[in-house]
Amino acid sequence: MAYRYFIRLAYNGRGYGGWQIQPNATTVQQLVENGLVSIAGVSGSLTGCGRTDAGVDASSFYAHFEHEKSFSTEELFQLTFRLNRFLPQDIVVFEIIPVVPGAHARYSATWREYEYLIIRQKDPFNFDHAYFVHGNLDIGKMNFSSALLLGRHDFQCFSKVNTQVNNYFCDIQAAKWIEQDHFLKFTIRADRFLRNMVRAIVGTLLDVGRGKITIETFQQIIDSHDRGEAGYSVPAKGLTLTGIGYPNEIYSEKPVFFSPESSEKIISHYYTDPQFHHRSGNETDK
Repeated sequence: MAYRYFIRLAYNGRGYGGWQIQPNATTVQQLVENGLVSIAGVSGSLTGCGRTDAGVDASSFYAHFEHEKSFSTEELFQLTFRLNRFLPQDIVVFEIIPVVPGAHARYSATWREYEYLIIRQKDPFNFDHAYFVHGNLDIGKMNFSSALLLGRHDFQCFSKVNTQVNNYFCDIQAAKWIEQDHFLKFTIRADRFLRNMVRAIVGTLLDVGRGKITIETFQQIIDSHDRGEAGYSVPAKGLTLTGIGYPNEIYSEKPVFFSPESSEKIISHYYTDPQFHHRSGNETDK
């Protein structure tokens, strides 16, 4: 018997092999799990809202864990405080929140949002977390092409090959470039993202901006479903997971008691629901 909690955190991905535990690299999940074991005696592993790979930052990331204890609001505050003292400076825990049985950090998410940052001149303060691009870019054409992404489409052309997904459909809700001073930022929101998808989209849109391909060609690339037709993948260091959306009803004012078996029954419908693979997604971007 247990209670389920969401943990909201952020991290600088530069020094890690990504979120998910790996045998030959230090990861964010590994360090947060170590903290939960040491401080709260959490025996099970954390389940993340997705996977960000080596070098990718997250300014808003969710994971869930279970504990046999019903923590009070004050105890959750203290647990958050102690975790932040345990964790290195490049990982921060914002809050720990009780959720209802069946709430799942990955499967309950309804949207994800990424930002990709480009710098246009030498920048000693942001070079570690942005991609330097020299030369002229037609931002208007890049935004026109970005609008072609909106809606539910098969985006296999922007997916890394040999990935274990049932389909390549994603519902993109927003995609836009914003230029300010020497910064150029691309924001994209969708119900799911395929592996390497954001970085491949950005690289292809940069080809539009440089005049290497036309807007019409960009549409043809989407229609082709062929990764070989799209542009290069930009470096991971400019990518940040900035937001995850969940239905309000998954949150609870206080912990809710449940058995792991009943929770698995609630979660299992995601595997049998025909919409599951459309909405859940597993973001990975190296």
